[in-house]
Amino acid sequence: MKNNAMKVFSGSSNPGLTKRICEVLGQPQGALTTKKFSDGEIWVRFDENIRGQDVFIVQSTCQPADNILELLIILDAAKRSSAGRITAVLPYYGYARQDRKDQPRVPISARLFMDMIVKAGANRIIAMDLHSMQIQGYVDIPFDHLFSEPAFMKHFRKQGLFEDPELVIVAPDMGSVARSRKIAIYMQKNLAIIDKRRIAHNRAEAMNIIGDVKGKKCLIIDDMVDTAGTLVAAVKHLKAEGAKEVLSCFTHPVLSGPAIERIKGSDISKIFTTDSIALPEAKILPNMEIISVSNILASSIMRSHQNASISDLFYEFNLNR
Repeated sequence: MKNNAMKVFSGSSNPGLTKRICEVLGQPQGALTTKKFSDGEIWVRFDENIRGQDVFIVQSTCQPADNILELLIILDAAKRSSAGRITAVLPYYGYARQDRKDQPRVPISARLFMDMIVKAGANRIIAMDLHSMQIQGYVDIPFDHLFSEPAFMKHFRKQGLFEDPELVIVAPDMGSVARSRKIAIYMQKNLAIIDKRRIAHNRAEAMNIIGDVKGKKCLIIDDMVDTAGTLVAAVKHLKAEGAKEVLSCFTHPVLSGPAIERIKGSDISKIFTTDSIALPEAKILPNMEIISVSNILASSIMRSHQNASISDLFYEFNLNR
């Protein structure tokens, strides 16, 4: 496709991120109108011609549930407007934790919504830091999975964390060990692991710490923080084991329910997160640094449009290293 055949549109979940993506790309954002009728029904309209165009729709499927419904409606509108190729760009994919049938009579919602995205008209999907990597296999269309680590690593270098001899990377549970280990190897730091037992939905109890954290600066690595129960429990146990300071790094700031109050009451000195989810002012804390992933998303959009390799974006930060 020609370079001038690419257009980027934004749903209503994270217009600020889409604006930053378009600024990096050096092109205007596509004109799209979204509104709700008085009964709550969602209505959308492309306000420019997209026939034969390479269309990218940026929408995080975070709460409320209307965001994923709006995405489906925008995809359908793009398909019926004869777009040449339609790519759903998901900075954050909600329902990713419902990726398997772990008990009787429950849905696999992560698969359900992926099926709906494809049925609505997506020809390609770009997503960032999926909670479950196997979600890529739920669809039979091209799926590009992006990582936020390059943005974090660039920021950490500026912060001097690479040179800090007291820094230890911490995996808050067994599911995040592989991710945390790769970051620890890349930063050439020691790794500690928290053995966590989950006792109910959104409730977790940290048990044992594997590794030396006494007198250390601990950086907890995770893909998301929802109610912050796991994070706060991890911080408590690290401090009890003699950690000097605890920092937290996570891609998706879901921060629902009691999360903000829990974090405020914890001993976390600094939080690093991204703009994959648009946070209201009430949820932006004084010790929080929001790192934009717009460069990564913009580069992946351009490379996808040009049919170039996206994996080259992560060559320096090689996750298989």
